[in-house]
Amino acid sequence: MTKSKVEEVASAYPAAEEPSDPIQDAEVDQSDIVLTAATVAVVGVGVAVFEAALLPGVVLGVAAALVPKALPNIGAALGPLFKSTVRGAYKFGKKTREFVAETQEHVHDIVAEANASEEAKLVGGKSAASASAS
Repeated sequence: MTKSKVEEVASAYPAAEEPSDPIQDAEVDQSDIVLTAATVAVVGVGVAVFEAALLPGVVLGVAAALVPKALPNIGAALGPLFKSTVRGAYKFGKKTREFVAETQEHVHDIVAEANASEEAKLVGGKSAASASAS
């Protein structure tokens, strides 16, 4: 069978594809997130209607529910902050040790000078006492 000219032209130009829906084509299934958000919204409205004093507890509950999902992102964001904090603490500790060592050295020098002047007074007093005894 031979193709007609219309069929040849139609086969040369494939049919236009229907536009796809990005929400349906998404690789990540977000139905859990939507379900959680809806549940939280319903509970929040119920709490607000019945007892407004429970709202802080609801906020803490929502935060506790979202932490496991957001924790990997938080960890990646806080990594550089943690490293810089540790470096700063290390440098501060090192400078503090140097300061304490210098201060300790100065105190030892002052004590040694005090001991030397005390000994000089004792030696000077003994030599004056021996000179007067002779």
